[in-house]
Amino acid sequence: MAANRNDRAHGHQHAGHAGDHGGDGRARTRTARLRHRLGHLVRPHSHQAADKTDAALETSREGLRTLWISLAVLGATAAVQAAIVALSGSVALLGDTVHNVADALTAVPLGIAFVLGRRAANRRYTYGYGRAEDLAGIVIVAVIAASACLAAYAAVDRLLHPRDVDHLWAVSGAALAGFAGNEWVARYRIRTGRRIGSAALVADGLHARTDGFTSLAVLLGAGGVALGWHAADPVVGLLITVAILFVLRDAAREIYRRLMDSVDPALVEAAEDALRAVPGVRGTGQVRLRWIGHALRAEADIVVDAHLTVVRAHELAVAAEHALIHAVPRLTAATVHTDHAPVRAGDDPHAALAHHAG
Repeated sequence: MAANRNDRAHGHQHAGHAGDHGGDGRARTRTARLRHRLGHLVRPHSHQAADKTDAALETSREGLRTLWISLAVLGATAAVQAAIVALSGSVALLGDTVHNVADALTAVPLGIAFVLGRRAANRRYTYGYGRAEDLAGIVIVAVIAASACLAAYAAVDRLLHPRDVDHLWAVSGAALAGFAGNEWVARYRIRTGRRIGSAALVADGLHARTDGFTSLAVLLGAGGVALGWHAADPVVGLLITVAILFVLRDAAREIYRRLMDSVDPALVEAAEDALRAVPGVRGTGQVRLRWIGHALRAEADIVVDAHLTVVRAHELAVAAEHALIHAVPRLTAATVHTDHAPVRAGDDPHAALAHHAG
C-alpha cells in the first residue's frame, strides 16, 4: 500500500491486508485525529494541491526578486570598478571587476530556471521542471571557471609586460565598494537560498562572498604599489585567481551533490523519527529523499500489523505522510508504502519480486 500526493490532486495509491483492528485501534485513531485537529488550530497547514502550487510560486517569486536586486547591486558595483580600471590600469582591480560582472550575469540562468520551474508537471516531465535549477548551477560553475581563466590571463600578462598603476586612492575606494556590494549580495542570496531550499542560489551567494574578500585583496596590491613594489598588483591578481578556484571547487561540489540526489542525513533521521512516532506504525524500512529544484520529495516504507483492514492500513499511510510533511522542511510530497509484519516465521511479502532485485 502507498499514500501518494501529486501536484494536481490529493490521491492515494494503495493495496491492503484483510483483517480486523478492533476497538483499541479505533480509539487510537480517534485520539490521533483529535491531536492533529488541535495542532492545525494552533498552526494551520494545508496539503491541498492549490496551496502547494501557491507555495511553489511564492518561493520562485522570492528567488527571482533576490536575483534581480542582486543583479542591480552587483551591476552598479562593477560599473564603478570598470571606470576605475580604465583610469588606473590596475590588473588586480580588472580581475575583480571581471569576476563581479560574471557573478552578476549568473542571475540570468538562475532567473530562467526559476521561471521554468513554475511550469506544471506533465506526462513527459512527471516531476515537473524543478531540475532546471540544477542545470543553472552547472552554468554558474562554468561562468566561475571562465572568470578564473580570464583573471589569471590578465595577471600573467601584466607580470610579463609591467605597467604603472595610477590613482591608487581610487583603486582602494573601488576595492572597498566591491567588498561592500558583494558581501551584501552574498548575505541576501544565501539567506533566501536556504529559506526556499535552492542549492544553486546558495552556491551563487557563496560565490559572491568570496568575491568580496578578493575585492579586499585589491587593497593589498594598491598598498604594495604605493610602497614601490610594482609587481604587487599582478601578484594580487594571481591570488584572486586562486581564491576564485576555491569558490569553483565549493560551488561544483554543491551542484554535484544536488545532481546526485544527495541530502543532509539529518533530514533522513528526522523522517524516520516522524514515521516511528505515528501510532500503529511498528517499524520503518527504507526512507528516500531527493531534491527537485528547491522542494523535497520522499518515498518511505512502514511496517504495520498484518491483520489491519484496507481502510485502516490506508489511514496509517496517510498519517505517516502527514507526519513526514510536518517533520521535514521543504517536503512537498511523499509516497508511503505499507508492509505487514510476518504472520509466520519465514514469510516474505516481497518474495515474488526477489528475482528482479539487482
